[in-house]
Amino acid sequence: MPLYETVLIARNDVTQQQVEQIADDIGSELETDGGAVKKREYWGLRSLAYRIKKNRKGHYLFLGLDAKPAFVTEMERKLGLNEDVLRFMTVRVDEIDEAPSAILSRKSDERERTFRGPKPAGRFESGRRRGFDDREEFRARDSFQGEEFRPGAVEE
Repeated sequence: MPLYETVLIARNDVTQQQVEQIADDIGSELETDGGAVKKREYWGLRSLAYRIKKNRKGHYLFLGLDAKPAFVTEMERKLGLNEDVLRFMTVRVDEIDEAPSAILSRKSDERERTFRGPKPAGRFESGRRRGFDDREEFRARDSFQGEEFRPGAVEE
């Protein structure tokens, strides 16, 4: 049977479990038809490039399918009728790569690069930076520490 890759975008109002349920329904129908889901990835809630049906975000789901062409047309018809699905796209491929997709591998790279080192001095900053202890009240307090403080004593 031919191999297909399908990406679908669901509304941001639905939960991740409901999106997974859509994929489970596709998988169960596919197994009864003699096919199989080779790969399944949930890419998360992501921003859309432009508004689709008044939505700015959507749940992305990727499916790698081993199915008959008749099943794919029926699946696309049902996805088009489903109100929770904003967009979908199915492409026929020669093989389904078992490695994580580019979207998931980029997410893991972003998690590794959170700390980028100390911040360099700004272009317009000059002189010494003022820290917490450089405020005037702390300088005044520090200058009196050498002298003895007696409550109630009157200076002469």
